[in-house]
Amino acid sequence: MNNDKLREIFVKYENNRDKAKLDLEMRKNKVYNKIPKMKDIDDKIFQIGLSLSKSLLMNQDDQEKIVEKTRIEMDNLKKQKQDLLTQYNIPSDYLQMQYKCNHCKDKGFRPDGSKCECLKQELIKDAYKISNFSKLIEKQNFDTFDMNIYSDIKINSDEISQKENMLNIYSLCESFTLNFSKDNGENLLFHGQTGVGKTFMCSCIAKKILDKGYTVLYETSYNIVEIFKNYKFEKNYTSTDKQNYKLLFESDLLIIDDLGSEMTNSFTISELFNIINSRLIDGKKTIISTNLSPVQMANNYTERIWSRIASHYRFLRFIGEDLR
Repeated sequence: MNNDKLREIFVKYENNRDKAKLDLEMRKNKVYNKIPKMKDIDDKIFQIGLSLSKSLLMNQDDQEKIVEKTRIEMDNLKKQKQDLLTQYNIPSDYLQMQYKCNHCKDKGFRPDGSKCECLKQELIKDAYKISNFSKLIEKQNFDTFDMNIYSDIKINSDEISQKENMLNIYSLCESFTLNFSKDNGENLLFHGQTGVGKTFMCSCIAKKILDKGYTVLYETSYNIVEIFKNYKFEKNYTSTDKQNYKLLFESDLLIIDDLGSEMTNSFTISELFNIINSRLIDGKKTIISTNLSPVQMANNYTERIWSRIASHYRFLRFIGEDLR
C-alpha cells in the first residue's frame, strides 16, 4: 500500500469523525429545543468537569473526597438525563457519538495500537480496486476450484495424469499463499499451453493474497508494455499512468500474464528486466504465466532476464488438453 493511498484512507477516517461530531451536535440541538432542561443538565456536567481539575490542584489533601463527591454529582445528572430521554421516548444512545466503527472510533487503530478490522477491510477493498482482477476472482478462486475437471489418464510423455500434476501445483500454490509474508524469495513461473488452468491458478492466488490485505497487480505482458509507453514516451502522461508504472514495482504481488504475447524490442526487454530485477532486489514477489516453454523463453529474452527467472523462480508446468 503506497503512502498516497494510505493518506486517502485516513482522510476518509478523519471525515467520518468530523461527520460524527456534526451529527451529534445536530441531535443535541434537536433535543435541547424539545427539552430545554436537557441543555441545563449538560451545561452543569460541563462546568463540574472544568471545576474538578481546579479543585484538585487547590485541595491536594482532599483529592479523594473531591473525586467521590464529583462522581456522585455526575451520576445524578446522568440519571436525570436518562430519565428525560426515557420520558420523551428518545433512544438511550441518542446523545452519544455515533461512529461508523465503535471498536476504533473511526481512527483505524484500536487502543492497543493494532489495526482495526475496519481498516483491514479498507485496505483489502482498495487492493481489490488496484488488482484488475476483482471480477475474475469472484468466479475463479480456491473455493470454486474443481479438481474433477482434470483427467486421470496418464500422459505417456509425462508419466503423470493431468489431475496428479494439478494436485501438486495446487499444493505448491496454496503453500505460496500461506507463506507469502515470509521473506523467502519465492516467485512462480507457470508455463504450458493455452487453456490448462494457468490464469485460473493466478486468480486463486490473487484472491488469497488480496484477502490478507496485500496489494496485487495483475497485468498481461501486452498491457505492461503499454504502461511503459504511456509513462516513458507520452509528454502529457497522467497521474494514473504514473501510478500504474509505480505499481509494477511496488505492489506486494505482481502477476504478469501471457508473457511472450508482447512486442519485444530493446526498450521493452530493458523495462521487463528492470521490473523483474528490481522486484527481486526489493523482495517483492512475482508470478509469471506464459505459453512459452523454458527453451523458447531462453531464446526470446536476453541472458540477463532468463538468468534472473531461471535462478529465482519455481517453474510449474501445466499439462493436458485445453479445458475450455
